Parts: sequence; C-alpha cells; structure tokens
Amino acid sequence: MRIFISADIEGVAGVVHREHTARDGREHDRARMLMTEEVNACIEGALSGGATEIVVNDSHGTMRNLIPEAMHPDAAYITGSPKTLAMMEGIRSEFDAALFLGYHSRMGNDGILNHTFHGGVIRNIKINNQDMGEIALNAGIAGVFGVPVALVTGCQYASQEAMDFIPGIETAVVKHTINRQTARNLSPQRARSLIKEKTIDSLSRLHKIQPVTMQGPFQVEVTYLDPGLADAAGILPIVERVNSTTHSFETDDYITAFRYIRSLIAIAGAMN
Repeated sequence: MRIFISADIEGVAGVVHREHTARDGREHDRARMLMTEEVNACIEGALSGGATEIVVNDSHGTMRNLIPEAMHPDAAYITGSPKTLAMMEGIRSEFDAALFLGYHSRMGNDGILNHTFHGGVIRNIKINNQDMGEIALNAGIAGVFGVPVALVTGCQYASQEAMDFIPGIETAVVKHTINRQTARNLSPQRARSLIKEKTIDSLSRLHKIQPVTMQGPFQVEVTYLDPGLADAAGILPIVERVNSTTHSFETDDYITAFRYIRSLIAIAGAMN
C-alpha cells in the first residue's frame, strides 16, 4: 500500500498564532517540531495499517518546515518550493490514499488560522459556484489521479469541511477552535496517539472512500481582499474582471484550473 501525506501546520495541536506559522516567528521552531511529530504519528499509523511506501510533502509556507533529523526513517519527504502542484506535489496514480495532516478551514469559514492558500490575498475561491478551500482544492487534485483522501486532521471546523466535501472520510480533531487565534488543544502526546489511531482506521475503511471526481468545464472565480490585488493579478490574460475584487476564467482541465489559481495568487501576493 502506497500512502501520500500532505502536511500543513495551522491544524497542528498547539499552533494558534502567526509566531508559530511564520518563518520569522519566535515560536516557529517549536511549531515545526510539533508538526514533524504529528507527521511521524501518521507515518506510524500508516505502517501499522499496511503501508509499504510513504511520501510526505511539506505543504506549509516556504515548504521547508519538517525537521529532517526528527523525521521517521521509513518515509521519504519532499521539501522546498516552488512546486507545480504546491501542497500536492508528488501525488501520482500509484498511491492508494492521500492523508491531509495539520489542515485548516477555508477563508470565510470559522476555524483556527483559517485562510485559503494566502491569507493576505484571497477572500474566496469558487469552482462551478462552490466555495473551495485547501481541503477541497487539494482533494480535487488527488481525484485527478484517482486517489481518495482518507484522513484530515485539524480543528473541528476543518473536520466538518472535510466531511461535507468527502463522504466517508475519517478525521482527527486535535484541537477545538475558540476564535481565529485561540484553541483548546489536545496535549502533543494525545494528539499524536489520536492521529495514529485515526490513520489506522482510515486505511482499514479505504474501500468505502471514493476519490473526489470533479467534472469540467470548470468555471472559476477568484475573489481578492482588495481591488489592488485584483489589479496586479489581472496581468494574467486568461482572466476576466467580474467586479473590483473578482476574476473569473474557464478551463476544461482541473489541474490547469489549479495552476491558474496558484499563478493568480502568486502575482497578487507579490504586491504584499
């Protein structure tokens, strides 16, 4: 059994503030260790569940967060950026399941440190009139390769978002959001134990979880936080301006849609 893990940081137990998530944050190194150990717990669960190959993609920010010396020796990991498929770099049809570790809810939803790819740029992303956060967008990438997303870990709102979009998915709620920068967390030890347990459960139920299959053509709307960001991203010739803060475009290919979304965010993000 081959397992792909996409690892973010905002949904890790104990992570609640920009000082945890930002590269220059005073507590970033502590958050990196918490993230790495939750990933290791997932790897242990996957091995117990029958995994023979595990690949972890570091999916937060600079994508250089996982601590090499502390990584479980039985998994390979992808680190660094840029990556064509961003949080899903390395996914391929040979994998039997994808697991999303330390994920968060989308911008516009409740949830600790919620955002969609870039909290300083994006207000909302819609595909075929459906609001899409990182969980949904990345599950769509996995679905292109025929890979089901079996597990999401994070706060209760990330869990609900995953269950609403992916029928039958397993979730591990390692913290409960109180507000956007406050949460009631499980201890690191209990969070890791829960993640290992839920990983084993998710792989035992894999036959009940289908890949996300999204049918084109894809009508995409990207809404930015302010008109200046839309002005900057408008340089990409595929987009049409819907209003002062929103672009739209259409494509028949989901990965093309995803790459255009990422390109618009990168261009607009350069304004920050």
